[in-house]
Amino acid sequence: MLAMAAGRLPRLPARTAASPAPERGGRPAANGAGKTAGKPAPRSAAAKSAVLRPIVPGATVTARALIAVIAIMTFLAGITIGAVSAVSNVASEWTSDIARETTIEIKPGDGLDIPAALAKVVAVAKGTPGVTDARALDERETAALLEPWLGSGLDIANLPVPRLVVVSLGPEADAQTLATLRASLAEQVPSASLDDHRQWAERLSSTARTAMAIGLSVLALVAAATVLCVTVATRAAVDAARAVVEVLHFVGARDSFIVGEFQRHFLTVGLKGAAIGGGAAMALFFLGATLPSWVELDRSVDTLVGALSIDARGYGGILGVAVLVALVTTLTSRATVYRTLRGIS
Repeated sequence: MLAMAAGRLPRLPARTAASPAPERGGRPAANGAGKTAGKPAPRSAAAKSAVLRPIVPGATVTARALIAVIAIMTFLAGITIGAVSAVSNVASEWTSDIARETTIEIKPGDGLDIPAALAKVVAVAKGTPGVTDARALDERETAALLEPWLGSGLDIANLPVPRLVVVSLGPEADAQTLATLRASLAEQVPSASLDDHRQWAERLSSTARTAMAIGLSVLALVAAATVLCVTVATRAAVDAARAVVEVLHFVGARDSFIVGEFQRHFLTVGLKGAAIGGGAAMALFFLGATLPSWVELDRSVDTLVGALSIDARGYGGILGVAVLVALVTTLTSRATVYRTLRGIS
């Protein structure tokens, strides 16, 4: 009974025709077999393997398939967390850059001296509290900005192209700084207009929030799919070991003992699958971050790959997702076994 309670089912050796039967009164047979009647018969290798067979076999097709499914789910969840982290970092950097700089545009007009207007705007901007620097873009820099749309080799001297002044703001700059600068420009250079990039900052924040919502939705779908797969696999494992479970119930084994056997098995499965999937996701982002350093890429591809690199928080998020998937696998199997045992009882 102790062997049964430990999760093993011993097999009793069957009596063969050559086994001598004891005489009436308990005396051993007289043919010399009595010398070994008190010794247990040696067990075969098959009997020993049957005694040591666990309740939930580990190396099965179902277990390997579940490990593969959990690895795929963890990989998808890790990619999602990494992408959300990368988008959030890029949006934060761009928003910070936008907040530290603002642009003053001077529109050309009849009789307007553009060089003088640029010099006046630079002087007004530098004299505003909270502004650390102001610089007018020359004709070459302005032509480079227009090159993607108008092509190269432009002579903007004869074109009515607005001229720009880039203003750098200090850490103490606030909304009052921009209001003061806007009022000074309206008074001294009426043809100049201040663009504080507020619209672009709002769009970036909206994009980051949308990416976060999509990431959370994908994580919820991955978690639901993982729960369903583990539930089906756990019920199949319980059905496969139903005879063993019923015998353990019969000899008085507690439900907690049986649940513990299944829980340890699925914890191992969950950890293996989560480690494989999480490691693959980390390796993918690490490869993307180091690829530009040893492979020459197109400028646009390099920019895209660099934007998708993640920091330590991103890798920590992937690790946390892997641990969460393993935990979900364990808790789901535990709850499923408890429900199944109540049905058997």
